[in-house]
Amino acid sequence: MRAKPQPAAADLYVSTHARLGRTPARPLTGEESRLRTAYRLCHRITRVHDPGIHALFQLVPAALRPACWALWAAASVLDDLADQRDVDPAEREARVKAWSQALQRDLAAGTSTDLVRHALVDTALRWRLDLPDLQGAVSSTVGDVRDRRFADWAEWRAWCEALVPWVDHVRHLFEQAGAPMTLRLDRHRDYKQFIDGAQLTDILTDLSADLAHGLLLLPQEALDPFPDAEEDLRHRRWSPAVAALIAELTDLARQWVTRPAMTTGMHPGAANMLDTAACLLRAQLDAVDAGPALLKRPPRLSVVTRTRIFAPARLRAGLAWSLTPLTVPGPRRPEVTAHVPRPAAENTARRTPPPHPGGARPPQIAADQMPAHVAVIMDGNGRWAQQRGLPRPEGHHAGTAAVHEIVCGALDIGLRHLTVYAFSTENWKRDTDEITTILEAIRHDLDEGPLRDLDVRQRWLGHPDKLPQELVQALQRAERRTHTRAGLTLTMCINYGGRDEITRTAAALAQAARAGDIDPHHISEDDFARHLPHPDMPDVDLLWRTGGEQRTSNFLPWYATYAELHFTPAYWPDVDRRDLWQAITEYSRRQRRHGAAPLVSPKSTDRSPRPI
Repeated sequence: MRAKPQPAAADLYVSTHARLGRTPARPLTGEESRLRTAYRLCHRITRVHDPGIHALFQLVPAALRPACWALWAAASVLDDLADQRDVDPAEREARVKAWSQALQRDLAAGTSTDLVRHALVDTALRWRLDLPDLQGAVSSTVGDVRDRRFADWAEWRAWCEALVPWVDHVRHLFEQAGAPMTLRLDRHRDYKQFIDGAQLTDILTDLSADLAHGLLLLPQEALDPFPDAEEDLRHRRWSPAVAALIAELTDLARQWVTRPAMTTGMHPGAANMLDTAACLLRAQLDAVDAGPALLKRPPRLSVVTRTRIFAPARLRAGLAWSLTPLTVPGPRRPEVTAHVPRPAAENTARRTPPPHPGGARPPQIAADQMPAHVAVIMDGNGRWAQQRGLPRPEGHHAGTAAVHEIVCGALDIGLRHLTVYAFSTENWKRDTDEITTILEAIRHDLDEGPLRDLDVRQRWLGHPDKLPQELVQALQRAERRTHTRAGLTLTMCINYGGRDEITRTAAALAQAARAGDIDPHHISEDDFARHLPHPDMPDVDLLWRTGGEQRTSNFLPWYATYAELHFTPAYWPDVDRRDLWQAITEYSRRQRRHGAAPLVSPKSTDRSPRPI
């Protein structure tokens, strides 16, 4: 059974692409016929290039499949451009970049002369997909052209993350259609490991083809425990070392793709797709672990195995989607959507922060005296409003403008990390109207605010429990849309509590110990840090609180252990970027010791006790 689209959406997209091969109800125009041909080509590319992915796409509602084909066909085309081994590497790299640049122009024009890009442009406009993060995937593809090598699993995972946008765009389709593939925040680690497992399974499956082209896309850290395995692999020799390496890697991939809790609370149709993908990957790993034939040809699943996996999955999908009303959008032009990336030159101009209204310029701070990470407790919004005879919620609207100012100031001065305390776990005790105002202001600013166009990577730290689903989705969209930006990392703490974060991290560490992934007798601070929600977030150098209060209020206790504290009396809506610059200037004058004795000049006559 298939979900029936809303009557208002029964346009060309549904009537001709969701039912490919049938006679259309009316004659098609030239443009409609060309679009139909474009989606058919994407369908064929997906089916031939990735049979397993094609089968998984059969589990999504029929109205979503053409968009899935377009996304995956584009990824396949880029992969093929990078993998043309009879073409010089420099030429392959140039072709990948040219294809990407042409896509940017096509998105601005709303059409393309290339059929795959034509379908992708229609999909991006119709479903309001943000594609600037495509550049990350393109960069990864260019790296493959250059025969990429990885020193350790961390480098390998960074490469895998560049491929995540293709998967996240499929998740965005579900969200736009009204059946979000929403992940609980405490399951994002499971999701990332699932993606790692899928990528490792793909590498093991394609090992023979990659080796034939001189590629070995495994980290050196995985190869080192098996002496001679790398040399044997590069000469395509099956040996005891190779057998042991493959056995360990397939076991590791099985652990990564077996994440049953990842789909907890998810729509049953979306959960069915991910659960089926996990079954498919485990079956593929069984085929990988079959011995010497792995180095001669890619292992393939039998028809019996595929039927065993997909037959019940199709039945579950039919039932789940038949009970779900879906929203299928009509075609859009680029001028009516705010989510279409503009040409590269225009993007550069749009991502320059506006100057301070009074013309103030940031102070010159030496690089070794700049904080890497500033955290801000934005206190005083409600009191600012009451002081002016306004309802407390009005202070939060004014506070949003102050956030924009501080972000611009951070970009001006070259700050790398800024974390703001937007809504704590204790804030639920406030008046319902005030809570609603705060959360709705955050959601609106994420989707429509000026930070969208700045070179800011946005991240979320907190927990989804009790938050409106629309806000959670907006936060996740912002993370996906901006994850390749490098100017400033802005982390918004929403429904966040420091003790809650530490408690959940300790629970994750206990689960890892119970699973045998870590020795409980040798747990270190680094082990704990790796299980935090954002393990790559640096320690806080400067913690600034406005509003006259002098406490840290359960804010970033793990990260702020050695932070310099800076308290100012002004309410948050009254601050601007000059206050941030002043805080950083004060920080640059402080001597940070982290428990060491202070440096004393030999000529100093100061005999006061040395602080610890």
